[in-house]
Amino acid sequence: MAFFEVKNLKVNHKGFDGKKCVLDIENISIEKGTTFGIVGESGQGKTVLALTILKLLQCPPGEIENGEIILDGVNLLDKSFKYLQKEVRGKKIAMIFQDPMSTLNPVFTVEQQMVEVIRKNKKAGKKEAIKDAIKMLETVKLADPENVLTKYPHELSGGQRQRVIIALALSCGAELLIADEPTRNLDVTIQASILKLLKELQSEFKITVLFIANNLSLVAAFCDKVGILHEGRIIE
Repeated sequence: MAFFEVKNLKVNHKGFDGKKCVLDIENISIEKGTTFGIVGESGQGKTVLALTILKLLQCPPGEIENGEIILDGVNLLDKSFKYLQKEVRGKKIAMIFQDPMSTLNPVFTVEQQMVEVIRKNKKAGKKEAIKDAIKMLETVKLADPENVLTKYPHELSGGQRQRVIIALALSCGAELLIADEPTRNLDVTIQASILKLLKELQSEFKITVLFIANNLSLVAAFCDKVGILHEGRIIE
């Protein structure tokens, strides 16, 4: 059995004009330590898939009609919201969103946000959490991590913010990383450095990656396998 699988997943969207199928996936199978790319234009259901995996899809208007999402032999769709919050999010599956500015809270420093996540998931003390935060910022190759911790999100560049998000995603030992267009708002040079970093971290931590993008050449260069998503279906 593969480390992560999506089987016969059907997700609908209820609107004023009735029910519409937005996701109909027969099978996605990802082996441990590999990268699977989902590529498609905007509006084809890529982010819906990412949110459904973590049970972050707003229901209603969303509706999971049927299917299985299996992580290491456990069907996540059978589990409660509380179980996912306590046992899965952060610890087993982490997500990197496409816009780090909307993920990071603008009124808190990087230290406050990282320490809160680490303490909540690892049951660590404040000093230990700060040490872990510095170590993770070093791991994602941010220069002067002690200084970065004191900054607010708006004081960092786009590339620095995305590295902070990656550090947050990995800080609690996640085994599956969902990267939802993580380089979309970055320039080409920074894109390349972020992808190189993700590849290095994947090798170091033996992480499995579900990489979502709308750029086929980007996905082809980064992923072991690729699925083309069109109108909610994997067509190739």
